[in-house]
Amino acid sequence: MSGALTRRTLIAGASAAGLALTVPRAASGAEPTAYAAFRVVRTRPDTPSVPEITLPAGYSILAGTRYSVASRAEYYTFVVGPRSTGIEIAVRWPDVAVETVVHQDTRLALRPDPADGDRFTFTLPVTQTSADANQPTLQVWSFPENVSGMNWRIEHNDADRVAGPWTTVPWPAGEVKSVVHQLVAANYICHASGLVATAAAKGHRWVLMGFETNNTLHADNPPHWHISYNSGRDFNAKTHNPHLWLDREGKNFYNGMDVTGLGRLRYYVGDPAPLYDFIGTDNGGRGNLTCTMTLREDGGIDLAAPTGPTYAIAAGRDGTLLEEVTVLRDNAPWLRIATVDRVKFGVTAFEVTGLADPSESVSRVLRYDRLTGVITR
Repeated sequence: MSGALTRRTLIAGASAAGLALTVPRAASGAEPTAYAAFRVVRTRPDTPSVPEITLPAGYSILAGTRYSVASRAEYYTFVVGPRSTGIEIAVRWPDVAVETVVHQDTRLALRPDPADGDRFTFTLPVTQTSADANQPTLQVWSFPENVSGMNWRIEHNDADRVAGPWTTVPWPAGEVKSVVHQLVAANYICHASGLVATAAAKGHRWVLMGFETNNTLHADNPPHWHISYNSGRDFNAKTHNPHLWLDREGKNFYNGMDVTGLGRLRYYVGDPAPLYDFIGTDNGGRGNLTCTMTLREDGGIDLAAPTGPTYAIAAGRDGTLLEEVTVLRDNAPWLRIATVDRVKFGVTAFEVTGLADPSESVSRVLRYDRLTGVITR
């Protein structure tokens, strides 16, 4: 082999998909096979391109275009080989300034090559048992709340990071904006209605999630979000998992609810969608009713616990869910919620206006690492 392509070198390729180059695998000894992903983040978005990547003997780039992806803002890829707490990887990206390398939710320390200004090295832990376990590496998401009964995250979508199916469709600007309003509204409703407390008492939880536009392992297209119920601590438990599809005005028009043991149940505007706790044998073995979810004519969602007021996420003053949403309590205005997510700066702002009681008005600013989503304050 030439000096540029030694046994220890992989060139990730000349296209966004990457060029697969097989190198002999060294004996792995007793260590099991493990996986690790990393994202090389450019200082400034530009035309997608692919860096040169050098791996130690015994490690290789995971085969398949979904595992090596270039966007305007970054390049990510997956490594497979013997489990290790740290291997040295070298990256050379001619004429591209690199800000950092991300693994899971951590910025890795970079070591510039004093002899080559386009090259640097870093240490990558290769410890995950599957490629899918590395999905946090690909995502920029924050967890405003993770407590007993409630797990809530916000995906921070950036048009410069699109990957997979999102590269062939228009940027979902309205859906990206609306989903954050609705996540905040759903969190308020879940607490005020007692849904969180009831779930926590059972060792269950509600899960609020948006959608992703850069993850080729989980193509969240078309855009949708989730108000899910785990009958246990996580998604390994029996689950009701609504997929709430959004249109360009941020309106919910379809609920494809995946239910353990039943597959996908389909609900449209006006169709009540009950969620159960899988405790006992009632309701065909689905247990006790936790909540009934119904898509509204205005594009919002009614959320009714078995007892107490019915809450709703409803359209804002312009009739859409783009700039704001209204939260109703027994069909009376309770809150108005508007959000702004500045993904380039790592700032999400919530503005909550009390419509029934002005003292419930509050402003909140969530600051996060713009490349990992980790909340900083």
